[in-house]
Amino acid sequence: MDAEIGGIIRRFNESVGGVNDDSSGYHETITRAYVAGVRLYLAEVPGADLLARVNGLLASPMGRRDWPLRFYSRGRLFSVAARRGFVEPDLTPLP
Repeated sequence: MDAEIGGIIRRFNESVGGVNDDSSGYHETITRAYVAGVRLYLAEVPGADLLARVNGLLASPMGRRDWPLRFYSRGRLFSVAARRGFVEPDLTPLP
């Protein structure tokens, strides 16, 4: 499933007139970092209903906009290489 996410999002972006290039559109590394965060959160709160899980995720550290910057320097995370493909974190490993 993870391998399919990028293609799905890229196709959606293009279907609504978006562009996937070196400065906009789909970002592989940010997507994969958030997928790791969602999995981590869901492992910590099993059994809650969907609404409670979504609201809890958004209120948790993993739901914060800057969460990936705990693992990546700004320069590495926002690089063209990180947008186009997955790059490993340079500060600390993803959970």
